[in-house]
Amino acid sequence: MTKDIAPKKSLRLIAGRSNPELAEEIAEHLGTPLSEVEIEDFANGEVYVRFQENIRGTDVFVIQTHSSPINKQIMEQLIMIDAARRASAKRITAVVPYYGYSRQDKKGRGREPITARLLADLFIAAGVDRVLSVDLHTAQIQGFFDKPFDHLTALPLLVGFFQQKFGPDIVVVSPDAGRVRVAEKFADKLGAPLAILHKRRRADVRNVSEIALEVVGEVQGRRCLLVDDMIDTAGTVTGGAKVLMEFGADEVYACCTHAILSDPAIDRIKNAPIKELVVTNTVPLPPDKKLDNITVLSIAPTLARTIEAVFTDESVSQIFEGDN
Repeated sequence: MTKDIAPKKSLRLIAGRSNPELAEEIAEHLGTPLSEVEIEDFANGEVYVRFQENIRGTDVFVIQTHSSPINKQIMEQLIMIDAARRASAKRITAVVPYYGYSRQDKKGRGREPITARLLADLFIAAGVDRVLSVDLHTAQIQGFFDKPFDHLTALPLLVGFFQQKFGPDIVVVSPDAGRVRVAEKFADKLGAPLAILHKRRRADVRNVSEIALEVVGEVQGRRCLLVDDMIDTAGTVTGGAKVLMEFGADEVYACCTHAILSDPAIDRIKNAPIKELVVTNTVPLPPDKKLDNITVLSIAPTLARTIEAVFTDESVSQIFEGDN
């Protein structure tokens, strides 16, 4: 006589060391504790990982954002994925709030790498079955994976904040031509007009941009909102704020999903005419970077709902109503 054994699904949340506060908040929203994992550094910098509980046959979600030091955080996540695969996890999902190297998604000049694709290959080689990430720098990165990729967005979170604060009484501004589509979505959701800054980027220097004194759209006497996916050294957003003020803007706000804020970003923001910068916690913000005019919104509820949908095999797109 044979006995039917019904499969039982079990979820495990495993967090790396890059953003423990966000991981704890995700676990709290899901009502699931973070799994015990031992992560240590050897004297020479190598990373050691060992799970402290059985994960055989479980649905594992490995949470790690690619913040500074970015190469160490990426390697730590790859090692956790490899350990989960070797421990016979049934399905492994990499939860990457901020996907590192996302700006290196194509060859702009000869003899350059496509590092965003290299990172995708490393995830696949490590044994990942699925990837979740928020607001990729370019959506084409999804095509680098031969596995399912859920591209989440902080758009509803950020739009909701400014909708409650100002409603349609604001001009949404794209800092360059590459962000126009995102800015258009913002403007549509807010019912606000759109303006575009014309920018020239220097090809010979990394992280340096040149803003031409040209604004497409009406900003004079208006409250403006600069919208971007990430702020690294803050040259684009602070330069854009100065241009908008020169063109007669009444006040300037800014928002982004990923507040990387590498030096000299904080000094630039302190000296820029930005009344408030609204960001999410996809990247941890240390105390020395928490300025009075920086507001941090939590992406944890969004990530928790998505993890739950993936675990229960439900639609992720319905969570974002097609915005993703």
